[in-house]
Amino acid sequence: MIEIKTEASLRAMREAGRVVARALAAAQDKAAPGVTPRELDRVARDVLAEAGAGSPFLGYRPDWAPVPFPAVLCVSVNDAIVHGIPDGRPLADGDLVSVDCGALLNGWAGDAAVSFTVGTPRPEDTRLIDTAREALTAGIAAAVVGNRIGDIAHAIGRVCRAAGYGVPDGFGGHGIGRTMHEDPGVPNEGRPGRGVRLRHGMVLAIEPMLVGGGTDDWVTAGDGWTVRTLDGSRAAHTEHTVAVTDDGPRILTAL
Repeated sequence: MIEIKTEASLRAMREAGRVVARALAAAQDKAAPGVTPRELDRVARDVLAEAGAGSPFLGYRPDWAPVPFPAVLCVSVNDAIVHGIPDGRPLADGDLVSVDCGALLNGWAGDAAVSFTVGTPRPEDTRLIDTAREALTAGIAAAVVGNRIGDIAHAIGRVCRAAGYGVPDGFGGHGIGRTMHEDPGVPNEGRPGRGVRLRHGMVLAIEPMLVGGGTDDWVTAGDGWTVRTLDGSRAAHTEHTVAVTDDGPRILTAL
């Protein structure tokens, strides 16, 4: 069931979204060669704690997961697409890092992700990250009253495919509200004019995932969580929580 949020609910979700934005900014500021993903997770934990917010990631265990997720951040490095568990391996100069964070505040959730390069960027990584941001912008622009979920999916997929990138099968965004994952699903590729019609008060987590090698195939790592590209190419992941309103899309996870 899709819950239509009131204006008061949207304001509450905006506060949760600000916490997410601060945690992502703090993690990105901390990231440098020699810093570990586990240290980024500690920084995000501090931001959540200071805000009095909980984490929808920590302890989350869907049916397919062998163990509960052990962190408040997903930190996916280089060929990891999503769901990377923060570990103790230091980041290296030139690593491509995708950080995904959620927050629960006063009964409402926020969810966002950002990709960036640690240290000296590689031109091909910069292009991949820029395209991920462009795809997110296109998806958000399509999140208007009267459009359908397929219009968002089509806008994202068109940007990714035009740039020659892969779109991992089976991954995409989702509704969000009192919990992190709600109806409807928001694919990263699809046909325009199809799917649920967008109404004022719907809130969606829109999250393009791009694979640099052009393949859509992926594999789950031995930890049961980390999703990696099948061909070892690098990946990028961007995300915002977005409210559909009569005044246009409203980004709830901006700083």
